[in-house]
Amino acid sequence: MPHLAPIASALLLSVALATPAGAALAPTELRISRAADASQARSTALLKRLVAQNSGTFNTAGVTAVANMLRPEFEALGFQVNFKPMPDSGRAGHLIAIHHGNGKGKRVLLIGHLDTVFEPDNPFTGFRIEGKRAFGPGVGDDKGGVVVILSALRALRDAGTLQDADIEVVLTGDEEEVGMPVALARADLIAAGKRADAALDFENISHQNGREMGAVARRSSNEWTLTVHGESGHSSGIFSKAMGDGAAFELARILAAFRTELPEPNLTFNVGLLGSGEQATFDANKTRLSASGKDNIVPGIALARGDFRTLSPEQTARVSEKMRTIVSRHLPLTSANITIEEHYPPMAPTAGNRALLAKLNSINRDLGLPELGEIDPLSRGAGDIAFVARDVDGLVGMGASGGDSHGPGEYIELDSLPRQAKRAALLIYRLSQTPR
Repeated sequence: MPHLAPIASALLLSVALATPAGAALAPTELRISRAADASQARSTALLKRLVAQNSGTFNTAGVTAVANMLRPEFEALGFQVNFKPMPDSGRAGHLIAIHHGNGKGKRVLLIGHLDTVFEPDNPFTGFRIEGKRAFGPGVGDDKGGVVVILSALRALRDAGTLQDADIEVVLTGDEEEVGMPVALARADLIAAGKRADAALDFENISHQNGREMGAVARRSSNEWTLTVHGESGHSSGIFSKAMGDGAAFELARILAAFRTELPEPNLTFNVGLLGSGEQATFDANKTRLSASGKDNIVPGIALARGDFRTLSPEQTARVSEKMRTIVSRHLPLTSANITIEEHYPPMAPTAGNRALLAKLNSINRDLGLPELGEIDPLSRGAGDIAFVARDVDGLVGMGASGGDSHGPGEYIELDSLPRQAKRAALLIYRLSQTPR
């Protein structure tokens, strides 16, 4: 008798090891999973077409061309598709696709983007496959993510479950650099978030120590511009009652105070551009700075520009106020002004977001896939899902697995396309089967 327990345990272990992946799925879900697995060749062909078309954020014709490629893909699945031009924000526009289901289950918002960081003059071009990887501009961020969306939706259609699902897809044309004013550029996405019960973001899945991770939060992206003025004249008069400390030293004081007084958990801040002289100006996009002066002349103007990133609206407000307070403490005979532009809001880690990750991990267990941990939000940049984060629970990183995003070696793992499509399709299905 004492030997039966180990024998029984061994038998149970052998049965578990012999259980095929997907055995825990219901028959309908198994059909969805198999349909996603069968999609890789079609997904790779579409990805090649999308990557071959440059769609840098400022290449409005290219972004529109990508939208035109995708329109028939969604229409074939029964979606009502609209391309919303955004000339007043200086961007191409957004592709919005809506599928009306039975009106009973959770409404799901799928978020991706049409644009990339690679403008037409960038030398990184073309699409190539090396082994199990595909390389190309935007192959992961975010054209691979868009391909995953379509593959997931086709799997639902092929399994006969798409007709009941209420789904809205918003593919922005300016995720890499949002148009201005932000309220106009993101009005359609925000409205979609208010209609939804869950939002899924299809940028690349996160990794940590070789493990795929889930993301329930993203930090904000805020830009600041500092303009400093002081008395100008011969350098022999610096620090005198008549000359004061000059614009350069006032700028240095402010930046040094930022470094010592601002740090707190989940906050990062950076100086990206600075200069001073007798004259100093930014270009129209504030991405270049020109300054002129001499070593024996006290600078009359100093400029700096940078960003800061936060994890909650409250932190954004608190850090902004600290920065304004530091700027207000002027050195003698100087003045300074700071402007702060909130471009991407934060997506705070909430119980609702974590519940979505738990639901996805339930699917992972049923598929025989490893569960996803929760990655530190400092490891992810800002993104479009944050614009809907106040209105709806969300999950980040449903797109392809890859690396080197925004760089000349950007790639994805091709076998991640069906895997991510399978995860997404099953999550959308289970949400659509959950009463509102």
